[in-house]
Amino acid sequence: MADDNQPIRLLFVEDDPVYVGFIREMLRESSATAFAIREAETLQAAVDALATDPPDVVLTDLNLPDSRGLFTLRKIMEAARDLPVVVLTGMDDQETAVAIMQAGAQDYLVKGQGDGHLVARSLRHAIERKRIELRLLQIAHYDSLTGLANRALFHSRLDHALAVAHRQDSKVALMIMDLDRFKAINDTLGHHAGDRLLVLVADRLQGCIREADTVARLGGDEFTVILEGLDGLDEVSVVAQKILAVMSAPFTLESHEIYMTPSIGISLYPDDDDTAEGLLKNADTAMYKAKSLGRNNHQYYTADMNTRSVKRLKLEAGLRQALDREEFVLHYQPKIAIGTGRVTGVEVMVRWYKPDAGLIPPAEFIPIAEETGLIVPIGEWVMRAALAQSRRWREAGLAPLRVAVNLSARQFRQSDLTAVITRALDDARLGGSDLEVEMTESLLMEDTAASTATLMMLKERGVRVSVDDFGTGYSSLSYLKRFPIDALKIDRSFVRDITTDPDDATIARAIVGLAHNLRRSVIAEGVETHEQLRFLLENACDEAQGYLFSKPVPASDLVAFLKTHETIVAGGASVPGGRRLAM
Repeated sequence: MADDNQPIRLLFVEDDPVYVGFIREMLRESSATAFAIREAETLQAAVDALATDPPDVVLTDLNLPDSRGLFTLRKIMEAARDLPVVVLTGMDDQETAVAIMQAGAQDYLVKGQGDGHLVARSLRHAIERKRIELRLLQIAHYDSLTGLANRALFHSRLDHALAVAHRQDSKVALMIMDLDRFKAINDTLGHHAGDRLLVLVADRLQGCIREADTVARLGGDEFTVILEGLDGLDEVSVVAQKILAVMSAPFTLESHEIYMTPSIGISLYPDDDDTAEGLLKNADTAMYKAKSLGRNNHQYYTADMNTRSVKRLKLEAGLRQALDREEFVLHYQPKIAIGTGRVTGVEVMVRWYKPDAGLIPPAEFIPIAEETGLIVPIGEWVMRAALAQSRRWREAGLAPLRVAVNLSARQFRQSDLTAVITRALDDARLGGSDLEVEMTESLLMEDTAASTATLMMLKERGVRVSVDDFGTGYSSLSYLKRFPIDALKIDRSFVRDITTDPDDATIARAIVGLAHNLRRSVIAEGVETHEQLRFLLENACDEAQGYLFSKPVPASDLVAFLKTHETIVAGGASVPGGRRLAM
C-alpha cells in the first residue's frame, strides 16, 4: 500500500477510453489525493498487470471484451487476493450490489452517479477496509508470536489437504513436534527468552518445508507440519531429518547458547487413519514414543502404540492420586568406602506399588512424572521421607548416614529449590551435610550459568553434590572446574565390562584421575563382582555401590544389612563371603 507521501497506485480496468479519460479528469480536479493510474482494457491485461506490478487498489468494470459480469470480478479477486477492489457497474439495484459485495469487493460505484470526490473517497476507504480485513484475518488465522498458522488455520488446511489427497489418491503426512525441556528455558531465563526461542524455532521450521506445506503452532511449544502430495515415506523422513539437523545448532538467547531438541511424531493419511482427528491422535502418540526413546528423534505411528498409549493414560491417572493414597515407598542402596569397607551413605530410590497392578518399574512412571510435572511434588516427598527416615535411624541408635537423593530436571530448575531442601532438613532436624543430591551431567549442561548459581546455593547450605552417570553426557570436561560439586559417579555401563573391555577400563581410570586432580571423589555404581571391586581398589576409586554389596532394599531390610555388614568389617573383611578389600 502507498504511504501518505506517495500517490495511490490505481489499476483501472475499463475498455471505454472516453470513460477512462472522464474518471482521470474527475480524480485530478476533485481530489486532494494524488493517483498514479494504469489502465487495462481486458481481463487478461488486468491479470497480467496484477502479476507483474500489483497496485494499491483496483477499480474495474464488470463487462469487458473478454469477460462479463461477476466472472470478471471473481477472476480479478483470484489474481489480486490481498488487494482492495472497487467495482464500476451500470446497474443500480440491490441484488447486484449484494452479489458484488459477497464476491469480495470492498465497494461498488454506479456509472454516471457521483463525482471525483466520491470516487476518490471510495478508493481510499477500500484500501483502509482491506487493510483492516487483512489484519483481522491475520489475528484470526495466524499465531501472533511466530506468524505461523494457528490452531484454527491448521485444522482448515489439514481438512483441505485430506480432501485433495482423497481426490488425487496421494498421501499426507502429519508431524507433531514438541520441544524437549522447553519449560526449563522459561523457568531459568524468563518468558521473554522463551518467546524469543519459539520465534527462532518457527523460522528454522519454515526453512525445512516446501511452499505448499504448512507449519503451525498449536500453542506453547507444540508445532505441527502438514506435508501434502506425497508418494511415500522417503520424502517424510527427509523433512524429519532436516528438522532434527537444523534444530541441533545452538540458539543464542541473551548471550546464552541454548541447545533445544525436538521430539517428532508422524502419522500418515490414509495409512494410519483417514480422519483429521485420528491422524492428530496417532501423531501425538508417536511423539510421546519419541520422547520415551530419549527425545531428539522422530517416530512413525504404529498400531501397537495405541495399546501403550492407553496404558500410559491409566498410569498417568493413577500417578496423580498415588501421593494422596500413599502408594510410594523408598528403597535404599548402600554406598561403601572401598578403602575401609564402611558404609558412607545410601542412595534413595522411589518405588510405586499400585494396588491393582503391583510394583510399577521406575522406568515406566518416572518419564510420565517428568512430562506432567508430577515429578516436582513426588521429588519433594522423596526428599522429606528420606530425611525423616534418616532421623528415625539415628533415634534408633544407628550411626549417621548421609542420604543421596536424585534431582530431576524440573526439580533442579525450581526457583525455590534451596528453600524446599532447607525446610525438609529443618523438619527432620538434620544438617546440610546429611544430604547428598545427585544430578546428571546433561542436566547441568542445559544452562551452565543457572546450574552454577543453583549449586552454589546448595553448597552454602552444606549439601553434598554429585554428578550421576558421569561420562555418558555430551558436555565439555572444561566446565567441570566451574561447578561446585563434590563427587563424580562412574556410570554402570563402564563398570560392567571394566575387567574385560580395555576401553571401559581406560575410561574409568581417566574419570578417577580427572576427579582426583579436581579434588573430587569418585563413586562407582553397578559393582557386581569381586574382580570389578579389585580393579576399582587398585585404581584408587573412593566408593562403590551395587549388587555385590546390596540391591536397593526397604528401610527395615537396610537396618539388617547395616548390622551384618558392620560385623563383617569389624572382623577384618568387607565383601560378602569374607574377602578383604585390600587384596
